[in-house]
Amino acid sequence: MKSTFNHDNWQQALIETNLLIIGFNAWNGYSKAGRGVVVCSTNSPLLDRFGETFKTHFVPRPRLAAFLNAWLAGPDTVILQGHHMNGHILEAVDKYNPEQDVILLLESGMRVSFFYLKNLPITPPECYQRVKQAWSEFQPSANYQYQTKPDKHLINLFKEKHNADF
Repeated sequence: MKSTFNHDNWQQALIETNLLIIGFNAWNGYSKAGRGVVVCSTNSPLLDRFGETFKTHFVPRPRLAAFLNAWLAGPDTVILQGHHMNGHILEAVDKYNPEQDVILLLESGMRVSFFYLKNLPITPPECYQRVKQAWSEFQPSANYQYQTKPDKHLINLFKEKHNADF
């Protein structure tokens, strides 16, 4: 059986799987610097016990033209769908709705793909709120005190239950 790799389906799956963090980066960047694009690179994924993560950052509109010129000027970097030139990307950034949409540049190998993500199932502000909420759930509360000594009550319960003495 011959298997073919569909680059577009792979990209769609990556976006769907990582939409929460893409939306988080879009809203976080917009909140701090105004309009811009999320740039995600799959060239150096990081593997940890939670899975695979990718380098993602936000490039604000005032720095975008210089960024695109430098990034896409590399001899081996090709932007897919050649009609999406720098001017088209800049125009999209000027016109998109940051509260509903995301402009994404996805780097894979020597290729860069441009995505104008509209009609998302979750808005960038909602992504931001969900990620911040998830992070806060894993932070110790202000009242939490880390104990270096075992709790005497728990030791006594253990001794009683297991008929142990130590």
